[in-house]
Order: sequence, then structure tokens, then C-alpha cells
Amino acid sequence: MSEKKDMDLTLKIWRQKDAQDKGQMVNYPVKSISPDSSFLEMLDVLNEDLVNKGDEPVAFDHDCREGICGMCSLYINGEAHGPDRKVTTCQLHMRKFKDGDTITIEPWRANAFPVLKDLVVDRSSFDRIQQAGGFISVNTSGNTQDANAIPISKIDADNAMDAATCIGCGACVATCKNASAMLFVSAKVAQFSLLPQGKVERKERVLNMVHQMDLEGFGNCTNTGACEVECPKGISLENIAIMNTEYLKASISKKA
Repeated sequence: MSEKKDMDLTLKIWRQKDAQDKGQMVNYPVKSISPDSSFLEMLDVLNEDLVNKGDEPVAFDHDCREGICGMCSLYINGEAHGPDRKVTTCQLHMRKFKDGDTITIEPWRANAFPVLKDLVVDRSSFDRIQQAGGFISVNTSGNTQDANAIPISKIDADNAMDAATCIGCGACVATCKNASAMLFVSAKVAQFSLLPQGKVERKERVLNMVHQMDLEGFGNCTNTGACEVECPKGISLENIAIMNTEYLKASISKKA
């Protein structure tokens, strides 16, 4: 079996010098890209070439490069995190592309994720949603109970763990036609509401987090399902059903 040869590519990248700039797409050729390199390594090659020419490098977010932090959020050829499934951009490899391809790279597009520069967006709206209710008041320091002291069904434990894998990258928002954050918020609500430690604030939590989500300007969910498809961690739409149930119960309880 012959090895894949290095690739020459054309990159169409969104360049925007700051939040006030109108921005535009700019074409860049990159040559001799190894199919075994990651997408971010390919961007590093481009930026090194730009710096050597005295040009401004392309700004993009990245941190762990291990698929666990969610920073590397890029919209690639019309797909959040690119053409692969259940991977972040830093886990995407150039073998998914072909020699001579043109690759379009954009930032997340959502009013609640304003572009700061080039491919970098401000996702602090997610932080504010979590701060509105994503916590528990149970004392976990100095008075920690043994892990086996609180009976939890395996189904609830597994579902809570699945919801907790959300890394807050925002792919769900970027891929949703309404820029909805329902999958993200529901994952955080479900993560806590399924476990005993999180039930203390369950009513206030869902009401406050949904309220903050609306204040941030995210759109409504219309059950298209694209968010689950594009989520790098495979967060299930079932979490939205859990959150809707929690929200209904909390709303009724508040009125009673």
C-alpha cells in the first residue's frame, strides 16, 4: 500500500483585525503538507510562512491539542470542527483532505459569539450561563462522603457522565441554523440534575441557566438535530428533553 503524498492546498481564511472590522476572506496557498499532520499543525505551517514574510499571522484559539478543552473551534468547509465526526479541530488530520483541495476556514458564526480577531470568538457567554447555575452547594471539601455512601443507579451515573463530557466548544451553536445553545445548557443541567449532589439547586439551576441563555441572545431550538451530529463529544439530544422536563417542573413549582 502506497503512502499518501504531501499536499498542496489553497486556504480561504476569514481575516478580521478586530471586533469592529468588517472582515473578509483571504486566499493563502500552503505547500508540502503531510497528510499525517493535524489541522492545527497545518495552520502553524501557514503562520510560520506568514511571519517569515513579515505578514500578520492568522489568529486562532488552541490549547490542549488533545480534544478536551474545546478551544480549537473552527468552521471548516461548512462544518463545525471539519469533515470528521466526534473530533475537535485539533484531532482532525489532513488525511481527510486531498491534494489540490480548497479549504474554507471561518470562525463560529453567532451573535452570542462575537468575533474578536480572525478565527477567534468571544465565548464568555457560555461562562456566564454556567455561573448562573452550574454549581452544587454540597460540601465537598473536608467533609467528603465515601463514594459508595450515596446509592446511584448505573443508568443515572452513566447518563450524568455522558452529559459531563461536554467541553463547551460551541460547535452546537455554530452548526445550528438558529444559533441555539440548548445542547450545551442541557448537558450542564442534566449533568447535575441526574445525581443526588446536584438536586439541591435543581429548580433554581435550570431556571437561572435558561434565563441567562436567553439574555445572551442564543436562538431557540427547533429539533433539527444538527447539534448532536456535529458535537465532538456526541452529546445526546435526550439531554434537551431532560432540561425541558426540569424547566417545566421548576416553573410550575415557582408559580405554586
